[in-house]
Amino acid sequence: MSDYILSVKATAEDTGSRLDAFIGYNTDELSRSYAVKLIEKGRVSINGKTVTSKKHAVAEGDTVTIDMPEPEVLEVSAENIPIEIVYEDDDVAVINKPRGMVVHPGPGNYSGTLVNAIMYHMGDSLSSINGVIRPGIVHRIDKDTSGLLMIAKNDKAHESLAAQLKEHSVTREYTALVYDNIREDELTIDLPIGRDERNRMRNAVNGSGARNAVTHIKVLERFGKYTLVKARLETGRTHQIRVHMAYMHHPLVGDELYGPRRQSSKAEGIEVRGQLLHAGTLGFIHPSTNEYIEFHSELPDVFQNVVTKLRG
Repeated sequence: MSDYILSVKATAEDTGSRLDAFIGYNTDELSRSYAVKLIEKGRVSINGKTVTSKKHAVAEGDTVTIDMPEPEVLEVSAENIPIEIVYEDDDVAVINKPRGMVVHPGPGNYSGTLVNAIMYHMGDSLSSINGVIRPGIVHRIDKDTSGLLMIAKNDKAHESLAAQLKEHSVTREYTALVYDNIREDELTIDLPIGRDERNRMRNAVNGSGARNAVTHIKVLERFGKYTLVKARLETGRTHQIRVHMAYMHHPLVGDELYGPRRQSSKAEGIEVRGQLLHAGTLGFIHPSTNEYIEFHSELPDVFQNVVTKLRG
């Protein structure tokens, strides 16, 4: 297999961004940590000149080219973990990820992930573009977020789905339970998100290397101290819904990273660990048929039980 070449042009918004951050924010294929490895190996160039410093500042108009290496032998093992496959054909699959499952392996966590599961169920029929520990993974959702994910089963499909994500044409709608009453029936949160310099685990509005981030919110039900909302992503920054809602003083119930320290509410019978956030709608253009397809997923039991208690 020939190496895969990825090229991204910097805009005015990118000016001054570190090279590794620029790659991480502008490609859905690559994580920032994997970008650092490629930079250090001399596989990244700017305007045709190789750059080996991850701290190199990108300027408007720069063309950043990434020479992706041929996929290494995968060291992550396939595991017979039951997963719900909502849809599957020769190009793509849609998985309904359960709450509590990590999407792809990481340091000290090489088993029990969605990748381990899809390797078992789909064998070698997964794209190789995204590196050795994320075969087929085009995008991800957080460990405690449940719901729909699209999986690429070949490199052509991966390129198509990644391009749609970059163009913000993929439909991604989430259901979330947040604290306090939201008075507006609908609102749009248009606030840039970057890394929180005080806590590397978090992102923040106007954080380091902030990128534009847009979330559309629609109220579904009000419960006085809580509001059930639908959140539609226009962009897809890490933790976007969680960061935006926390900034608006409506953090997600159960969110231990962005929510209040004391979260249990015995009066309403609510005591959950991990944010109540569910990716319930996913739609995209099929890479081969060019037809729009859309999928839906019901709330998981943990989330639905909380809503039922509030209604009662």
